[in-house]
Amino acid sequence: MTPEPTRRTPPLRRMHIRSLAPNVLTMLALCAGLTAIRFALSERWELAVYAIVLAGVFDGLDGTVARLLKSTSRFGAELDSLSDVVAFGIAPALILYLWSLNGITGLGWIITLAFALTCALRLARYNARLDDEDEPRRLSGFLTGVPAPVGAGLALVPMMLEFQFGTDLLRATPLAIAIYTACVGFLMISTFATYSWKGLVVRREFLVPVMLFVGLFATLLTIYPWAVMLLCAAAYLVSIPMAMSRYRRRRLQRHGDGETNA
Repeated sequence: MTPEPTRRTPPLRRMHIRSLAPNVLTMLALCAGLTAIRFALSERWELAVYAIVLAGVFDGLDGTVARLLKSTSRFGAELDSLSDVVAFGIAPALILYLWSLNGITGLGWIITLAFALTCALRLARYNARLDDEDEPRRLSGFLTGVPAPVGAGLALVPMMLEFQFGTDLLRATPLAIAIYTACVGFLMISTFATYSWKGLVVRREFLVPVMLFVGLFATLLTIYPWAVMLLCAAAYLVSIPMAMSRYRRRRLQRHGDGETNA
């Protein structure tokens, strides 16, 4: 009587550390978003906004690192979206509610929920089109709507204005904050074409001036953080109609070329 062969347990699959790096950055973005809520609960408003900005930095790095290390995965994409909902949807909404929107109780909470929901809906739409390489705006180097990290930054502009100018005038007008927050939420779920940094190309002869500009920008951001962030927010808002117009021209040109080729 021969003994039954024992089943061998398959060896554990080893993972290279480089495949974990993007997910670690995503988790750091999530932790920064949650920490921002903690700072808001203790009314440390500047630190709360800094934490959201830090979450945005981590979020911008994780995708770049994943592409450089060729470690992109569906798991990483889903984790990134869940992190973005918390860091750029729930956290900014709660910070604004604790800072000003609670002054109009019911309506303020509705706006808080609406902003978080618009962020979640935007990310769900992005995930639904994740594998759609033929998406018209992606092919043209544009995005659809305002990205979640940028939307979070724009929503916190009233707080940045208070930090920069030392006045609580905006904080004392929660209705104006509610209207502004609702508009930012609309921009996130809109179908407006917006610029994508992935579509930016630097010509070789401009490489040194661009590097010099980045160095000066980092220096100014360190010395005058709120003023620089406000200027960036204003520049981005101005760029939205420009991006819409440029995308419209490219779409008409592409259709015209298609009809000519036909």
